Amino acid sequence: MGFGYKTSWIAVRGRTPEEVADALGLTDRRPMAYAEGTDAAYRAGVYVAPPVQGWILAHGRVDRTIDVKSAQMLDWLSDLSKSLGTVQYFGTHRVTDWHEWAWAEHGSIVRAYAFSEGDVALFVGDVTGAERMVGKGLRDHEPDMDSWSDEQWDSWYESAPGERHVMRIAGMWSVDPMSFDDNEVDGVGIYGVTAA
Repeated sequence: MGFGYKTSWIAVRGRTPEEVADALGLTDRRPMAYAEGTDAAYRAGVYVAPPVQGWILAHGRVDRTIDVKSAQMLDWLSDLSKSLGTVQYFGTHRVTDWHEWAWAEHGSIVRAYAFSEGDVALFVGDVTGAERMVGKGLRDHEPDMDSWSDEQWDSWYESAPGERHVMRIAGMWSVDPMSFDDNEVDGVGIYGVTAA
């Protein structure tokens, strides 16, 4: 059923799949239905879905040339947003303990948060209402962590997000890709690959 765990995706408002595929620089494009496209994107490439609840979702490693857990991702997202307007990014992988979300509007980063391997890799902008409701993404990297007590570490990890928190924030910001069944998505999307 759909996608969400162990992957990354963007959500774009008010654009077509073709516009999103163009902005991502997808090549070797093929039309695919939703279930087939999402399965293919888990293996390689990117699938740009037809509209889902008013949003275009593009799933897969949307740009393999960047480290999504670094400030480099912010430049990429900002550039993408200059051409597409509202762009949200989500990523999660429980095995590597990586959970991330970001939001850009017309070239400006509104919010970006990334938790990776026990530390906060990105913390940009003001905490959003969705993050406050979920109770995750509220704390930045803190100094003097090496001298923390067990209680301080317990509190730190209690504030750390997991994959289900990424889905909840995605659902409040735009669309939780695990909240609907594959056969609820009508139309054909675009599968392609990004630059190496």
